[in-house]
Amino acid sequence: MQWVQLVFSLVLAAIVSVDGPIWALFLAQTSIGVANALNAPAFQASVPMLVDRRDLAGAISLNSTQLNGSRVVGPAIAALLAIWGVSTAQIFVINAATYLFLIVALFVVQIPDIRSAPTETGWRRALSGVNIAASRPVLSRLLWSMTLFSLFSLPYIGLFSSVARLNFGISPVGSTYRWLYAVWGLGALCGALATGTFLAHKHRPTIIRLGFTGFAVALAAFALVRSAIPAFPIGFVLGLFYFMTANAMVTVFQQNLRDNERVTVMPLWFMSFGGTVTIGGLLAGPIIDAIGSRWVLLFGAVFALYLSWWSDLDRLPADSYLEQP
Repeated sequence: MQWVQLVFSLVLAAIVSVDGPIWALFLAQTSIGVANALNAPAFQASVPMLVDRRDLAGAISLNSTQLNGSRVVGPAIAALLAIWGVSTAQIFVINAATYLFLIVALFVVQIPDIRSAPTETGWRRALSGVNIAASRPVLSRLLWSMTLFSLFSLPYIGLFSSVARLNFGISPVGSTYRWLYAVWGLGALCGALATGTFLAHKHRPTIIRLGFTGFAVALAAFALVRSAIPAFPIGFVLGLFYFMTANAMVTVFQQNLRDNERVTVMPLWFMSFGGTVTIGGLLAGPIIDAIGSRWVLLFGAVFALYLSWWSDLDRLPADSYLEQP
């Protein structure tokens, strides 16, 4: 899948260089998205097998840190390259080359060959992950929490440029917008780092509960401010609580999966975490066109506050969890 993304990144570069049709961009980007959707669960299922289970929280935190670090570093590098005269097509070529780092690593790192062993046969195997999640209440509660969080509280991510334009008067093509997005990404980076460093020994359900609360307050503030200056520190806090919460949730999720269960259950997490955000954006877009973005963001803040109560994992029975080392 890394090779597929590399190839279609080069295709994107070729399309951009000749000012190709928009449908070609859609097809190329769809191919990259499909490859990433197939790659991400396998990648996430492999990470825990490279460390001791007691070090799982730190490994997941580092993985999230590199994911969000790219959100900060990527736009900054692209802006610098553009200032130095590098074209958009050439930036896509450079992006394609970055896939080689993981491709080389996959040849070097020895990952244990642990495969799922589903008891279902035929078409029922498609429901293996669903059955595992349903049989372990902590998994199903986390999946529902992340799905609803992504659907109702995170549409601003996909519509970030629209929110910046409508709420703060920031042009999506200007440098101010890039810096605002980078500051939000920096907050997400710090949130990911926090869960694996000074919060590493804190009770994860407590972090999740407080994270939802902090996110709700930050999102409400982000919805109510009307100028760019206060949007920067609020955006940082919003990103911090967003990924601190998500990182704590995926840590608990991974800790309650056996090695041979991850490859069938992790796709459900990515559907709830990544896939549902785009659906939320599609639903919220017309609503924002009709009534503006503030009410959509305020509803997301209220719903996140509700999730801070509903997703309290400490209320689940003790046998809802997998035995930990």
